[in-house]
Amino acid sequence: MEQYFLATQKMEQEVMFPSLLRGVFPQQEGAAPATGGHTDLYERYQLLKAIKPVVEKGLASVTDQSPAGTGTNTDASSDNDDTMDAQLEERLSHHLAGLQQVLTHLTRDTNALTRRYSQILEQISPSEGQPSW
Repeated sequence: MEQYFLATQKMEQEVMFPSLLRGVFPQQEGAAPATGGHTDLYERYQLLKAIKPVVEKGLASVTDQSPAGTGTNTDASSDNDDTMDAQLEERLSHHLAGLQQVLTHLTRDTNALTRRYSQILEQISPSEGQPSW
């Protein structure tokens, strides 16, 4: 999760003119640009910016919650509780794995967008040896 937050922070710091990303489509390494049905990098930038507070809020709500007391357990309900605990652990593990995949994907997209933005800036900025008139 830390990598995701660092990547979005870097994107927010580097992408000063998001409009430069309009009409620019993401490219896979070694592949031709794909334009059919895909969103351009400007739309991805807007999406990534919108997702960040949701992720931060979700993280804060998870850390703010405290476990509630459940009262006393009897021996008969203890076995049932153990089974439910095992199911909950399995479900939690499944959801955490899914969350990890989503965050990895978002981090990769954020880093690719930032890299592409830097390439665009290099293309439009004058070279060192040329006058800038």
